[in-house]
Parts: sequence; structure tokens; C-alpha cells
Amino acid sequence: MRKKVITFGEIMLRLSTPDYARIIQSTHFEATYGGGEANVAVSLAQLGVGAAHVTRFPDNELGKAATNLLRKYGVDTQHILYGGDRLGIYFLETGASVRASKVVYDRSHSAFAALEPDMIDWDVVFADAGWFHWTGITPAISAGAAACCAKAIEVANQKGLTVSADINYRKNLWQYGKTASEVMPDLIAGCDIIVSGKGDAKDILNISPRKTEANELASVFSQIMARFPKVRKIVNTTRGSVSATHNTLSGMLWDGQQMLETQTYDINPIVDRIGGGDAFMAGFIYGQLAYANDQKALDFGVAASVLKHTIRKDANLATVEEVEALLNGNTSGKLVR
Repeated sequence: MRKKVITFGEIMLRLSTPDYARIIQSTHFEATYGGGEANVAVSLAQLGVGAAHVTRFPDNELGKAATNLLRKYGVDTQHILYGGDRLGIYFLETGASVRASKVVYDRSHSAFAALEPDMIDWDVVFADAGWFHWTGITPAISAGAAACCAKAIEVANQKGLTVSADINYRKNLWQYGKTASEVMPDLIAGCDIIVSGKGDAKDILNISPRKTEANELASVFSQIMARFPKVRKIVNTTRGSVSATHNTLSGMLWDGQQMLETQTYDINPIVDRIGGGDAFMAGFIYGQLAYANDQKALDFGVAASVLKHTIRKDANLATVEEVEALLNGNTSGKLVR
């Protein structure tokens, strides 16, 4: 039996305006729950991979509702902690045409932000695990969350798990006295696979393309690998924005020797783009486990992300069969009977 994938990160209450309404004109909101790492776990569960999510919720009805959502989609919730004051919230205004989508956060002093390293026994969490995934959002939330993440990576390395991270940089989250460039390098050093773009590399690692190299992304990725020898694969997606409801998407992977690329997909119209990067990562993890072939894993990840753009709310609920159908060129959207 394939070992579990463990994800770690905050889950928030998402309140979305209906029918492309603006936040300032909305009298009601649609509620759901989501977070980058949890979205990966839910997506993996839909793809048939055992997944468990580790987080902390307030011990109230909101915490229970968020837990129940994870359980509904087959995610193992046995390691979730309860305590603290509140659940973080974000408000989503979905854009249309030339008007961009907008997110407003209300997440200060959340139960997750109050985490301390001794609250989680990672030896127990990783007992039946083979993969650990985190994102750059987690260590940005608080010193305690960063310390928990560091401990998780340390134990995962000791146990021989594959460690992956989307090192996405969120400038406005780093408010507790430490910068990303102070915290993130030590965490990245314990990773086998990372998601990074040129912007993340510059903001977090102060790495920019060398002027002498024609392929800027390969230049950045090779410098990252030279600095972090444990990192053996770096993946990235490239999004083209025609409008708020019309994007293009492709993916790349650098293995230290060559740059693999996918086809470019045209996504029009977009139903919900929140969680597209998480869907890519879940698809890529599935591909690594199922195919042991980097090109096929990369192709699967991008196709999974494309399908997520057609699914409302945070998590990708596409099946393996649906992703493979898209990979095989089935883009007609013809009714299935």
C-alpha cells in the first residue's frame, strides 16, 4: 500500500461574493473552508492517494465544520489539534473580464498562528507517511508556525520522507519580526522538490538570472540547486492573463540537467482560479508516485490545475480519469451519459 502524503498548514473560512458581486455591494456570502496545503490533501484524496492534513482549529462549530469538510473528501483528520481563539477568514470577490479578482484577509491571532513546536508529535504523524508537503505561507504566519514547520521537515528528513514545498512569497504575511530571507533558506535546505518562480527566488533567496545565460529560469533554478544540494527538482507554472476569466497555463521542471515543459492550455471561461497552484502540486505529487516519470508527472500536474479552474471553491475534485482524458486531448466538454 502506498504511504500517505502529509500536508501542514492553516485552513481558513472562505466567504465569497455570489454572481461576481463586489464585496461592497454584497449582502450575503457563500461559505466554505480552504487553505493551500489542505487543498493539496483534498485533491490527492480525490486522485486515490492517502492524505492527512495537520492543522489547528478553534474548538468550536467553525473548527468542527472545517474538519467535517476534510473528512467529507476523504482526508485523514486524526492529527488535527483544537484550541486557540479563532479561525482565520478571507473574503473573495471574483472578478470578470477586465476587473481582477480580489481577496481581503482577516486572519490575525488565529488558532493556527498560536501553534508551538511541542504541540505536534511528528514521529507519530509520520508513522505511516512517505511524503510531506508544506508551503511558504505557513512559516510566514507566526514564529510558532515557522518552528513547527522546521521541526516537521527535520523529522521527515530523519525518516526518509520526500519533502516538497511551494515556497510562495506573501510579503504582507511576514509581520512577526522575521523576514522570509531569514527563515525560509533553512527550511528549503530540507526539501527534495520545490515550486518556485523567478520572483520567489529573488524575494526569498536574492537569486536572479545571470546575464550570461540565455534561459533565465534555468539560470535561477541552477543557482538554487547549487545553494541547496538536497533539492533535486524544481517545478513552476506560467500563467498568461488575457482577462480575469481567460488565462493560459503551462508548466516547467528543472532536474539539474534539462528543462522539461508542457503544452500551453487555454482556460476560458474560468469558474474559480483559487487553488489552481495547489491542484498543480497535488497532480504533480500523484504523477511522481504513479508514473515515476518527470514529464508525465509534470503533464498530469498542469492538466489537473487546468481542470481545477472549472471547479468552484478551493479544492480540485477532478478524478484521475478526467485528468487523463484531458491529457489525451479531450477538451470538448461534451456531455457524459
